Amino acid sequence: MTDYSANLGFLWADLPLPDAIRAAKRAGFQAVECHWPYAVDPTDVCAALEETALPMLGLNTSPGDLTAGEFGLSALPGRGAEALAEIDRSIAYATATGTRNIHVMAGKAEGAAVEATFVEVLKKGCERAQAYGLTLLIEPINNHDVPGYFLTTPDQAAMIMDQVGAPNLAMMFDCYHVARMGLDVIAELDHHLSRIGHIQFAGVPDRGRPDRGALDYAAVFAHLATRGYNAPLGAEYRPDGATEGSLSWMAPLGTD
Repeated sequence: MTDYSANLGFLWADLPLPDAIRAAKRAGFQAVECHWPYAVDPTDVCAALEETALPMLGLNTSPGDLTAGEFGLSALPGRGAEALAEIDRSIAYATATGTRNIHVMAGKAEGAAVEATFVEVLKKGCERAQAYGLTLLIEPINNHDVPGYFLTTPDQAAMIMDQVGAPNLAMMFDCYHVARMGLDVIAELDHHLSRIGHIQFAGVPDRGRPDRGALDYAAVFAHLATRGYNAPLGAEYRPDGATEGSLSWMAPLGTD
């Protein structure tokens, strides 16, 4: 059977984070992950995680000012110090809650200076995270949902990882984003599997429940099983209505 992680940025987003963790446990998830938990006291998150015995797999660095169109800071020239301060804040929260992975959001920008900035921030961030036994993740995000985002494909992420050269830097591979870029998800998984630290999924093209849409997740998950991948897969989709009413996909897709 496949294990699943509930991404609480989308699932049970109407509940306070500790209650969303409890709801994920009741629904049968084996892990949880979140986006930006910083307004919630980590003590309350820890209490819910201990109560449910669910691990928190990951959280994101700050997106910056969403109202101004920002979606990450770490690749923005001139914002390196701010980006590192946000990585430090993420490290502190991750350490307090037992979270092992931090998604470092690149941001919207383009050009050689942007790549150099991102690489330098990641090098410094990985050094800081390694002292706490944490892994930093970078995620290709499709340019339909987030036009102008710097990091868009697994190949580009692999190139960035090679430049950084840190053992605690891995790729977050969202099948939805990869498919929306017009790429073959299974082929990309095969090519990059050794670099991948976490896998997410959602229906294509609307980011709805995964048993609907153009991407056959039964085939994707079966292929991952044949490759020996057994870490929880992150359900990061937008429910159509109440989250509980969108979960009928879990049993069929989880059947080997």
